[in-house]
Amino acid sequence: MYSVDNQLKIEDFIFPYGELDINNRWVKLAAIIPWNEFEETYAKQFINNGRPAKPLRIALGSLIIKQKLNCSDRETVSAIAENPYLQYFIGLKEFQNSAPFGASSMVEFRKRISDDMIIEMNNTILKDTTTKKNNDDKDKHDDDDNNNSDKANQGTIIVDATCTPADITYPQDLNLLNSAREKLEGYIDYLHVPSQSKKPRTYRLKARKDFLNVSKARKKSCKKIRKAIRKQLNYIARDIAYVENFIGNGKKLNSRQLEEYEVILQLYHQQKYMFDNRKHTVENRIVSISQPHVRPIVRGKTKAPTEFGAKVEISVVNGYVRMEKLSWDAYNESESLIPITETYKARNGFYPERILADKIYRNRKNLNYCKENGISITGPALGRPKKNKTRVEKKQEYIDTCERNEVEGKFGTGKTRYGLARIFADLKETAECVINMAFFVMNLDKKLRVILCHFLNYYILEYSMGI
Repeated sequence: MYSVDNQLKIEDFIFPYGELDINNRWVKLAAIIPWNEFEETYAKQFINNGRPAKPLRIALGSLIIKQKLNCSDRETVSAIAENPYLQYFIGLKEFQNSAPFGASSMVEFRKRISDDMIIEMNNTILKDTTTKKNNDDKDKHDDDDNNNSDKANQGTIIVDATCTPADITYPQDLNLLNSAREKLEGYIDYLHVPSQSKKPRTYRLKARKDFLNVSKARKKSCKKIRKAIRKQLNYIARDIAYVENFIGNGKKLNSRQLEEYEVILQLYHQQKYMFDNRKHTVENRIVSISQPHVRPIVRGKTKAPTEFGAKVEISVVNGYVRMEKLSWDAYNESESLIPITETYKARNGFYPERILADKIYRNRKNLNYCKENGISITGPALGRPKKNKTRVEKKQEYIDTCERNEVEGKFGTGKTRYGLARIFADLKETAECVINMAFFVMNLDKKLRVILCHFLNYYILEYSMGI
């Protein structure tokens, strides 16, 4: 069952300690979100019987609050219970001393609001943002305004990719195998019935001692680590045989244990393959038992050569961010340039005039595509670099580099302000929801700032004219 709540006005909110300030940031942010437009899509996933679900404004509003405050689910619920402006923001009609849901409901909210729904909401927010160049852009790239107006291509796309690290410990083969062994020993304890048979010997104390002798050592040679891995693989193989014997005799693991057991089996086969073949890479390598969807992403940065999480590719147009691709597997981002550009044309009716991107995007396929469609892409030409560059070329390269820094700033803002530096959601779908929500809230804040700037400029103009 599902009931739709209408758009709530600030005058309708009942607060026992006085009226709310209409100029509060949460009041203004609630005003620019078309809640009723999102209700129809959200309501389709519910049936007409059962307990009534929470309205979209409560679900989406609580996720926006969590992303803006960059806090945990429990802190979000506490903040809503304490703040009347937050209660108005999520659609409550009067102040109450407790939140209308618990911290566990936040997980369900993230499951219900899918990636496609967030992308659709983001497009709704950005549909009235212009893609045409402003006067400053015209002055930078061409002094002739008439020539600029005749060009079919308009606007600038800035594209780049980054990694959003998951909340996992740094994966080491020995530590992963030790965790898998301990979980298997727990399964054996769970499946064993003392009155029916003798408990299998797992050598868990000896296995733990073998692990600690290496993990606590200050200096770990390759030979010593390899020997410790071989021992843990043997312990795991013995424990897997015991678990398979229990299952063959009719014993069953619960659903969560069975899901983890399948991950452990895959982890064991991967580690056994790398050990036997003396390799350090394998396809779809598991780096976390609790989050098996996480993959290593090689970035090549000095501080973090490899990160573990989702690879995110975005485009920035007029200061607003669009999620172009989210993948848990590593990929070459140059393959996304043409789809991003075609999506831009389908959305606006014309190709962009410029694309600002890294060198990795400048392959022959992308360069030929941009040349055929009259798009200027930044960066040096392929082949041997030019020895003598003109002053105009150097100036244009400097301008493009400065403008391309905007996408780096979006990544920095997302990681420092909106929680993208570490994704604490464990499930794959909830982690994707957190990542998409971060960019959605970023656009909401950007749009709110633009509206406030227009509002201030209007009053400053009136004041200067003496109106």
